[in-house]
Amino acid sequence: MDLKSLIRDIPDFPKPGIMFRDITTLLQNPQGLSYTIDSLAEKCSVMSPDYIVGMESRGFIFGTPVAYKMGVGFVPIRKPGKLPGAVYFAEYELEYGVDRLEMHQDAIAPGSRVLIVDDLIATGGTAAATVKLLEQAGCELVGFAFVIELLALGGRQKLPDVPIVTLVEY
Repeated sequence: MDLKSLIRDIPDFPKPGIMFRDITTLLQNPQGLSYTIDSLAEKCSVMSPDYIVGMESRGFIFGTPVAYKMGVGFVPIRKPGKLPGAVYFAEYELEYGVDRLEMHQDAIAPGSRVLIVDDLIATGGTAAATVKLLEQAGCELVGFAFVIELLALGGRQKLPDVPIVTLVEY
């Protein structure tokens, strides 16, 4: 299936010069959505994770059904102040400042095998911050899965040397 044909390009969003890759058109297409989830689960099955983590919010969209399909648990990685229990946190750089991600400290047992799933890898900052959370929890990172990779931004270079699955490259 040609997933690129289901992803809408929106020029100059969120600012001039940026080509935004909009997945809402992919999500609206039942066949495209099924194909995406099935493909991610199939390509990642050899990693044998115990859990999948997904970052707020589009990582939830893809991570949860992939976890269901693979028969493993799902753990949400949230923005600050959204989790009620004790959390691990990691800060990361943005073009315009610093952001932070959090994960419940009791979400994943130490030694668990974890796969990180998100919609897109661009500069790699969000995924790299998620790796820091997993390190704090004593987990084993088995790989990454992204629907889209923006190659020119070099996000892979910020990530550990584990398998990285992508379905569409720009």
